[in-house]
Amino acid sequence: MANNSDIRVTLVGNPNVGKSTVFNALTGLKQHTGNWAGKTVSNAQGEYIRNGRKVIMYDLPGTYSLMAHSVEERAARSFIAFGKTDVTVVVCDASCLERNLILALQTMEITPNVILCINLMDEAKKKNIAIDTDKLQKELNVPIIKTAARSKKGLDELADAIEQAADSPLTESYRLSYTKEIETAAGALMPVAEKYFGGLLPVRFAALRLLEGNRDFINEMCEQAGLNEEQKAELSREKSAILEQNDIRIEKPEDKISSCTVLNAESVCCEAVTKKSSRKTRRDGKIDRILTGRFTAVPIMILMLTVILWITVVGANYPSSLLSGLFGWIEEQLAALMSSIGIPDTINSMLTEGVFRVLAWVVAVMLPPMAIFFPLFTLLEDFGVLPRIAFNLDKYFKKAGACGKQALSMCMSLGCNACGVTGARIIDSKRERIIAVLTSSMVPCNGKFPIIISLFSIFIIGTGAGIFENMAAALGLVSVLVIGVAVTLMCSKLLSATLLKGEPSSFTIELPSYRRPQIGKVLVRSFLDRTLFVLGRAVTVAAPAGLIIWIIANVSIDGSTLLSICTDFLDPAGRLLGMDGVILFAFILGFPANETVVPIIIMAYAASTSLSDTTGTAQLAELLTANGWTVMTAICVILFSMFHFPCSTTCLTIYKETKSIKWTAAAVILPTAVGVVLCMALNAVWMMFA
Repeated sequence: MANNSDIRVTLVGNPNVGKSTVFNALTGLKQHTGNWAGKTVSNAQGEYIRNGRKVIMYDLPGTYSLMAHSVEERAARSFIAFGKTDVTVVVCDASCLERNLILALQTMEITPNVILCINLMDEAKKKNIAIDTDKLQKELNVPIIKTAARSKKGLDELADAIEQAADSPLTESYRLSYTKEIETAAGALMPVAEKYFGGLLPVRFAALRLLEGNRDFINEMCEQAGLNEEQKAELSREKSAILEQNDIRIEKPEDKISSCTVLNAESVCCEAVTKKSSRKTRRDGKIDRILTGRFTAVPIMILMLTVILWITVVGANYPSSLLSGLFGWIEEQLAALMSSIGIPDTINSMLTEGVFRVLAWVVAVMLPPMAIFFPLFTLLEDFGVLPRIAFNLDKYFKKAGACGKQALSMCMSLGCNACGVTGARIIDSKRERIIAVLTSSMVPCNGKFPIIISLFSIFIIGTGAGIFENMAAALGLVSVLVIGVAVTLMCSKLLSATLLKGEPSSFTIELPSYRRPQIGKVLVRSFLDRTLFVLGRAVTVAAPAGLIIWIIANVSIDGSTLLSICTDFLDPAGRLLGMDGVILFAFILGFPANETVVPIIIMAYAASTSLSDTTGTAQLAELLTANGWTVMTAICVILFSMFHFPCSTTCLTIYKETKSIKWTAAAVILPTAVGVVLCMALNAVWMMFA
């Protein structure tokens, strides 16, 4: 490579090894996200200048092995195998190097030009783990750089090593050794591998993949090699003929190859890594016994959730009020401006009282709780608590015929159901991934919190705003979430026994070391990647929703507005569910954004032509009570707000993830059916004893 050309670097590693920290430290703000070609997987690409040369770095999704099955892991494997970058940096966790080396050794089978970045050396030191890098480098024959990326130690050395590896690429590194039967079989298949994949992949690596028989990877190899269907069939026949001619019959070759890889990693680490008991190790063990204990795990999870929701409830009130006042002032100025330049009153009202007011409501209601909830949620993730929550819930999801990883996507749904849908990508099995997608809206998101909190406060706690009332509201939310989790498990069980039959798959989850969260980065990441992402999607659907709501409230037929006509038509169905036609129609109009349900109810009851806000909880209580609301009405509305069709953003995300109208429709029908049945049953019991 010429010394003045750009350097392309692949950054790969297991989850939770600090790979993104290395990436962020090297590239700074010169990075962006995108999608892998043909895949619904986000990636990060960044660059930095070193000695006058541009270094372009690709941060791949975390993966434990190249023999992966989830969408993210397949994307990482594809880029490592076919991305053809100049240097591949494998980031490892110094405190569990043996497990991390599995990916490193597999990567070296594809390209010898690898740099091993042993990160988190500070964590390893706290655990009394010592790594002899000289022995390790002699064994692996690749550059080894020790780093502590959080404190930026070793990053200059890593940048130098990248430049050197690009200018003087290695042609040979560690060679994985397999059992005699595997080596014999791979050797027999090498001529076929050379014929079809020579020049695309190392021949030995391609032969091993043919022996494994991983259809997904073989199909991708064939696609990259440009093979047509006839050539694929010929490849399959030649492979079968060679194995038969050489009398090669290996049961479960993929398992045996994986076992050999693990043994190689253990052998390499045996002499180079020494471990002694440390205070940090003992401390982590004590915390784990509490957070994952048989009798303490669930109560502690509920307690943490209660605290987070209490902080969210208390913290969101004041900024929501400020935003509401600010947007009210802006609306007045917009209306005055349009009037001054001659915009007709009807169009003025449509744009300000319709489109802008709904947009303002969504932002004022959604932004403050999300800006509080997502950072707190990300702090738990950074500290290492979320993997333990998945571990605790794994047994319950297995009993429901689902995957324990669904616990993580379910947690993401608390912030936004659409995030829960995309979070289901981490689940390997397509069957279990669809179960997670279909049940993603069973737990309330931030858009539903205001409805639940308001009604819980008015009809169950009281309209005060003291510490007791706020804590009671948080506890009410937790009780609602517990119901949501229970229904999620029951629906998962139902789906796994009917539409999506199959055995639950097991998964290995890493319980990372407890680390001090980087609060600054957490705030930036949670706000940019989650809060603004969710808010942006909500705003895009809120604008047309505002226009539709204004039209329905203002267009009349025979003296009655479309709003009153629709609410009267739906009233019998609403009464059957313990509600009324106004409430039911508000949920239908709230399809673009759940945040608009309450203001639509207020608008209909007040016979207004635009969305309106009450001046406080007491006024809202008075309005609802005057229109026949009881405790039973509030409970039914809370239940239906939890279990009804997902919002438009979530539905769109479900379709993008599944590429199926059938599964998108199922995701709409399932929670709605649950809500209808629960409300009807509860109302029937109430009427029986009233």
